[in-house]
Amino acid sequence: MALALASPSLQDRKVFILSAMWKPTQSGPTPSNFTPEPSRPAPPAPAVENVNRAPVSAGDQATIGKGLVIKGEISGSESLYIDGKVEGSINLPGNRVTIGRNGQVASSITAREIVILGKVRGNISASDRVDIRAEGALTGDVAAARISIEDGAFFKGGIDIRKPEAKPGTATSGTSATESPKSIQL
Repeated sequence: MALALASPSLQDRKVFILSAMWKPTQSGPTPSNFTPEPSRPAPPAPAVENVNRAPVSAGDQATIGKGLVIKGEISGSESLYIDGKVEGSINLPGNRVTIGRNGQVASSITAREIVILGKVRGNISASDRVDIRAEGALTGDVAAARISIEDGAFFKGGIDIRKPEAKPGTATSGTSATESPKSIQL
C-alpha cells in the first residue's frame, strides 16, 4: 500500500498507522517489519581467582574476613585486618592489627599499633599505640606507649603506659632500662 500524499496531516498519519496494525478479526498474513534481534552470546564469567584479589606485597595488609574462624597462633611480618573470629595468640610486633566492626577476638595481641572497632577479650601489648574506637570493646589489660579511647567505647582492664622504645644509637636521658613502668587502673 503506497501513499501519495506529500505531507499527510496528523489525522491521516494516525489512520494509516492504525490501519496497518493487525486486528484479531483480520485473517491472513500480517504485514510486519519486525525482525527479531539476533541472539548474542553471553559474556564469559570472570575467573574466580581474579575476583577482588590483589597481589600481596610487603607493606600490604592481610585480611581475615567475617566468614572466617581462626583457632590458633597468628604470627607474621605484615599488618592484619580481622573482621572474623580469632581464638589464639596474635604476634605481629612491627605491624598494625585492626579489629574490624564485625571482628571478635579472644586472644592476646602483640603489635606495633592496635586499632579496635569490634570486640576483644584478652591482654594487648603495643610498642606504639592502642586506639579503641567508639564502636569498640576491650576486656583486658593494655600495655602501650600511647592509648586513645573514644567516647562510647567499652574498656574494662588495666592500663600500663610504657615509654616509647628508644631507637638504636640514641641515649636515654637519665632513665634506666630496668625502671618499672607506671600503671594506671581505671
